[in-house]
Amino acid sequence: MIYHGIRMKLREGITSQQIDEALDCLKDQGRTIPAVKSFIFGREYHSDFDWSAVFALEDLDAYWEYLIHPVHLTSERVAFPLIERFESFDISDTPHPELGAKIAELQKRHYEADPGLAELLSGLDSHTGSSALGHRG
Repeated sequence: MIYHGIRMKLREGITSQQIDEALDCLKDQGRTIPAVKSFIFGREYHSDFDWSAVFALEDLDAYWEYLIHPVHLTSERVAFPLIERFESFDISDTPHPELGAKIAELQKRHYEADPGLAELLSGLDSHTGSSALGHRG
């Protein structure tokens, strides 16, 4: 199992309506993407991030299905313009020496297939972790 996590710090000055739309999109990822086995989404406390989510994905095929699912793509397009800082990470209970590199390659393919999405990401003040542009594992 791969647990894909994201952490977000929202920009100042966005409206509550924009926030609600972005959060609804993120929740929809867990509710509607078949590859997601379970998820948790909510506010972060006692940190510099505002919201976080973790999605449980069975394997690399499920990870790819999650990345390219239309609900995930919509979520990225809605949320990225509202985010100041974005961090992603992956945890797995299955030891595999090349898993990190394989995840990074999936993320790279995802952004190469959609230059507009990569452009949105490049507009973030900070983007770190497994989904960071230029990350090669």
